[in-house]
Amino acid sequence: MRTLWRLGGPELLIISGSCLFIFVLGLSAYFEPDIRWLHFFQAWMYVVTIALAFRRNRWGYFIGISASGFWDYVNLFVTTFFHNGLHWLGASLATGQVQHVDQILAVPAWIGNFLVFVGCIWAFERLPEKSLRDLARFLLALILTTAFLAADVAVFQPRYLPLFRRSLHPHSPFALTLPLHVDWGAPPGVNRYSV
Repeated sequence: MRTLWRLGGPELLIISGSCLFIFVLGLSAYFEPDIRWLHFFQAWMYVVTIALAFRRNRWGYFIGISASGFWDYVNLFVTTFFHNGLHWLGASLATGQVQHVDQILAVPAWIGNFLVFVGCIWAFERLPEKSLRDLARFLLALILTTAFLAADVAVFQPRYLPLFRRSLHPHSPFALTLPLHVDWGAPPGVNRYSV
């Protein structure tokens, strides 16, 4: 039986989120050339997700949930990358001067992954037939997707390998607090923060 390609709400989320994240990976690699190969191979997980999702193949949904879920989880509960991106985005908007673009890129990257995550869950829920074997398939996809990313990191940027171990010990994203008021116009050396 031939599977028809169909563009619906979940597919729009999957493709827009994947394309946004792939674009951010490329832009990030432009600013930091030593991560180009890491990001090149990381992007392939999202290309595979798009290709399989458009065929309504549950493996595409499982890969998408695994890759995007892991990326957003790590950047919300393990690192301060997303938090710092929000901080520098706010600072750039407040001052009118873009600062730390490499950190700001974490915000659209997180959003792109969130769109993929939601799109894949929505698409899977839309499937007419589901079974307990899907749980085993999902766990296998999670293990293989994470292993692929770990191998990618090990080969091209081993300095990031500790993130995998630290992902087993998450922190609360609310433990990272921003000051209640930041005076972005204060001159250097002056306390910008007040309660």
